[in-house]
This record gives sequence, C-alpha cells and structure tokens, in this order.
Amino acid sequence: MRIHLSALGCRLNEAELEQWAGAFDAAGDQISATAEEADVLVLNTCAVTKEAVRKSRQRVHRLHRANPSAKLVVSGCYSSLESPQALAELGIDLVVPNSDKDNLVELTRAEFQQPNMPQSATVPAESALFKRNRHRAFIKIQDGCRYRCTFCIVTVARGAERSRRIETLVNEVQNLSESGVHEVVLTGVHVGGYGSDLDTNLFELITALLNDTDISRIRFASVEPWDLSPEFLTVFSNSRVQPHMHLPLQSGSDTVLRRMARRCKTEDFRQLTDSLREQVPDFNITTDIIVGFPGETEQEWHQSINFIDSMDFGHIHIFSYSEREGTKAASLPNQVPKSVRAERSRELHEVAATQKQRVLRKMMSTAQTPLVLWERGEKQPDGQLKHWGYTPNYLKVCTISEQDLTNLVLPTKLLSVEQGLFNGTVVSKS
Repeated sequence: MRIHLSALGCRLNEAELEQWAGAFDAAGDQISATAEEADVLVLNTCAVTKEAVRKSRQRVHRLHRANPSAKLVVSGCYSSLESPQALAELGIDLVVPNSDKDNLVELTRAEFQQPNMPQSATVPAESALFKRNRHRAFIKIQDGCRYRCTFCIVTVARGAERSRRIETLVNEVQNLSESGVHEVVLTGVHVGGYGSDLDTNLFELITALLNDTDISRIRFASVEPWDLSPEFLTVFSNSRVQPHMHLPLQSGSDTVLRRMARRCKTEDFRQLTDSLREQVPDFNITTDIIVGFPGETEQEWHQSINFIDSMDFGHIHIFSYSEREGTKAASLPNQVPKSVRAERSRELHEVAATQKQRVLRKMMSTAQTPLVLWERGEKQPDGQLKHWGYTPNYLKVCTISEQDLTNLVLPTKLLSVEQGLFNGTVVSKS
C-alpha cells in the first residue's frame, strides 16, 4: 500500500509518525509524500485546545477532498476524546485510539491490505525519516502522565504512563546515527517520568545512549521542572547532551500555579535554572506560559510578567487560556474575559521578543564558534543558498553559502543579531 502520514500538534505526534513510517516501510508498504498519491491516509490528531480540535476536524475534511478514494485512518487525542458518532459523521474508515497506537500499523494493514503486495512496495526508497527531516529525529520514549494539571486534557486522552525499554531505544537511536542522523529529540507526554513503570529513569536512559550509541547530539522535548534531580543535571557535562531545555513554567505567580495544580513554585524554578546556567555557559531555557488562567487577577498577572521578565528565556510559547471541556479548570470561577486574555498575550509577546534579543546579544558577546546543525537551504536569485540551522543551545542561525550545507554540523562564527536569530558564517566545511 501507499501510505501518507500527517500530524497535528506536539512533537510526540511527530515521533509517532516516524515509528509508523518505519513499521509500514518494514512491512513492504511505501510512504507517499502527498495525499493525492496514497491508498491510505493516516492522520495523528490533537485536542489540547478547542482550536486544536477544530484544526483536526478541518484536516480530516481536507484529506477527504485531496483524495476521496483513499482510506482514512485517524488516531491521536482528538479521536480518543471525540464521540464515536461524531467520528462516524466525518467519514473516517478506521479509528485507532491512543490506547492502540502501538498497533496502528498492524490494525491498518489488517483492515485494508491488498491480497498481494503492491508493485510500489517492491521499489527501493529512502527511509521515511529522510523524506521529511534528515538531520533530526524525534524519539518517543514514553506515553501517558501520572499528573493532573487542571488545564490539561492530554492526560485524559493518553492514559497511564508507559515507557519504552532502554535497549529498544538504544537500538533505534544507533540505527538512526548509522543512517546519517546527527540529532535526536527525546519526546513523550511526561518525559521526566520516563521509566516509572520499568524501575529505571531518564538519567539511566541518557547514560545508556551516551555509552552505547554514536549519536552526536541528544536533546529533550518539554520536561517538567520538578522531575530534574541533581544527578540528572550532571548529564550536561557531556557535550553530546545539548545545553537547552524546554521547561514549562505556565505562570510566574505562585497562587495561579496552585490553581493549575503545578508542582513547582517560582523560587524552585529559579533555583533550577540557576543551577543549569552555572553548569553550562549560555545554557538556553525556553518555556510555556498560559495567560488569562481562570481567576488570574491584575496583581497575579503583574507578579507573573515580572518574574518571567527576570528569567531571560530564549523563547516563550505563549497560550491564551482556552476553556477545554473535561478539565477541572473549565469549571473554575472567575473566568478571565477574552479581551483581557488578548491584551495580556500582547504584553507578554512584547516582553518575550525583548528577552530573546537580550539572550542572543549576550551569547554574541561570549560564544566563539558554536557547532551549528544546518537544516535546509533556499536558492537565492544570485544562485547562492540561504541556510538555517541551530546552535547546540537551540538558537537559530542564518547564513549564505555557495555550497549545500544541509545535514552538516559545522563551526560557525556569529556575526550579528537580527529579527530573533543570528546571522553567521561557516568557519570550516571540512
């Protein structure tokens, strides 16, 4: 069969797509770059907000229009939370809930497989990963979460924590490294909770990846700050573990954090970030912030934005609070008017932009020639290529080159800061 894979939402959904692509490929199916050429369309949906639900339904309609004759398989949080009747009305051929995601390939092939192997499956092709993103791979290390933050629907949709075994992950990462992938990003719903069901932990996983694989860059997706022990922080002494972490703060007000059922106070968060920055120069910390959470007063908002402004985040993902049916927060009193949420979002975007410029300029004054993983290039009118890439601490760099730099890790001199990124020049292509 010819399979087209697409996803909405988080990096975990992208990581699951990579797993499915590899499994379909191993089973003799072919990954199709476009929906129009596929026999089966697989969509990994999102439901973290009402907007994500709307986009998931919209994507289903678009896939139907793009290829009405193809079979449509839908999985992910939206399909796990929506009613069977509503899903049936969308004309979906097969729904695979999150609880059966590990069996999606087998279920799809059993439902739609042709009696004989299609001719397209006998044609050698690049791995699915390289068709989308050769340089960086998202690795799903676990699923589910034991916590119940009051704004989060994902823990309902994803269920209990389930971790993949260390030996399985070591083999997967080493195979990627041998295939030319330089960087892996470890993802999950509760990354810091890895191993809670296997009598192991994230520190032991990282130790195994450093000892038993050749992958040159290891990075983390979002990790809850309360999961990081002093022992874990020592992994950053190894230069292969990249000096960047995305630590969701969600609010800079302790009273708001209590209503969110977050397990980290602002002072704990500050101490953690100070420890990381003491260990590694130019350690980059990025975060998530929800503005306009139920009951957020003017005083709490000013506490929050003042704390955030003191933290020097390299980037802030800003979310205006959106009521999500099925969460405790949706029933909390004193919902903040949408106009106030919008104004607070605008104010925080201004703070975030100024803060990012501050972080970039500080690194300009201290960094020598960071190793940049170059991702892609666009041909310019003069025939040269404009490339984008990322430093070890996940700050974006742009350069102009006569040569294709895609998937190369090269020392790069930082020249200037402009529009939230560095302009740089490659020092050596050897």
